[in-house]
Amino acid sequence: MPWSWPAAADEFGRYLSIERGVSPRTHEAYLRDLEEFRAGFAARRGRAPEPRRIDVPEIRAHLAALHGRLDAASIARKLSSLRAFFRFLVRRGERDDNPAALVRSPKRKRALPRALNVDDTCHLVESAGAAVADPDGPLGIRDRAIMEVLYGAGLRISECCGLDLEDVQRQGDDAALLEIRHAKGRKHRLVPLGGKAMLALDAYLAVRATLAHPKTGAQDPAALFLNARGGRLTPRSIQVHMGKDVAASGVPDATPHALRHSFATHLLDGGADLRAIQELLGHASLSSTQVYTKVSLDHLMSVYDQAHPHARGKKP
Repeated sequence: MPWSWPAAADEFGRYLSIERGVSPRTHEAYLRDLEEFRAGFAARRGRAPEPRRIDVPEIRAHLAALHGRLDAASIARKLSSLRAFFRFLVRRGERDDNPAALVRSPKRKRALPRALNVDDTCHLVESAGAAVADPDGPLGIRDRAIMEVLYGAGLRISECCGLDLEDVQRQGDDAALLEIRHAKGRKHRLVPLGGKAMLALDAYLAVRATLAHPKTGAQDPAALFLNARGGRLTPRSIQVHMGKDVAASGVPDATPHALRHSFATHLLDGGADLRAIQELLGHASLSSTQVYTKVSLDHLMSVYDQAHPHARGKKP
């Protein structure tokens, strides 16, 4: 018997969790996009969609309804969800074709990642923790360590939160390797951590035991970065703490991901090989890393325009 839409969506959800092993956030986004398609179809047709009967015009009608209220990137992501869903149905024998694969994605302008300059980055990282009540207390020390690790290793915020104590592999007194086991797409990698970041991390580890539940004294025994109650720190918490540090520092538009972009751009400016940066960032494709060459070139041209006596007709 052919699957109904709810049955197909449920099976697809199990496939994403068990076979694909996607993150909870990705899982939620896929199913939300499917529900949006179902609701839109029902509003247009007055009935529930049947997975086996959806065709290319229905996919296009759905995307057309999204124009005007969503940008091209968001529409492309929703089309990607439908492609994955119908591809799953083909694999399960519920369809012979994938109608979403025949629909072209809307053209979108790829925004360049925002990278801070070296001076702003250093100022932000070195002033981290200043926004808490006691900058020299455990929370201020922790926030400085987090900022140093985010920039020093080019981590995603989720990767930073996912670090365990055992993921810090020391390489002497002033360096370490971080084992990233909770990376995007489950791509395991090792990332070096330099001297300044290790100093900040060691300072935090010396006070980590003081971050515990105020009544029970309990704390997460595995997590590297803890909140004030001894639990694993969440991405949202880091965003909030960093937002306060950014406001106090005066560095504009700095985010955890901007530190990751800055890490890559500064390495490229310093002569690092693009393939090496790809490995450090954990990018599956080199094309994802190549965008930093444009950022680096823009920075280089800005420096040239400001410094060279013949740039833009300047007189020597």
